[in-house]
Amino acid sequence: MRGILMGMVIAFVSCVYAGSAAAHEAHSPKGVTWKYDGFCCNGDNMTGDCQMISTKNVKIIKGGYEISLGPGDHRLITRPHHFMLPQSQARRSQDEEYHLCLYPTEDTLRCFYAPDMSY
Repeated sequence: MRGILMGMVIAFVSCVYAGSAAAHEAHSPKGVTWKYDGFCCNGDNMTGDCQMISTKNVKIIKGGYEISLGPGDHRLITRPHHFMLPQSQARRSQDEEYHLCLYPTEDTLRCFYAPDMSY
């Protein structure tokens, strides 16, 4: 009986652990390291869907951001993309760089991290 109960506990803990997303780290050129939100990222630093993007890909527009990406601008991008995002949906970048998470495909902007805007 104790063996069955222990097996059930191990199975439950394994399922809970497997179902939780472990966010991978963001590394900036300035040496700042921080973690992407678990909701945003899937994968790791080499294969994950989150990564830093260049400031040349981001245009600040009234009320938000215009993000234009082509192949080479993000590891998952294979063709040109153009995203519009309200400022209210941007997350705060912890390294003053822009970061973008695409999931489940390159067509879906899951999370966008931006530095604080100062006027």
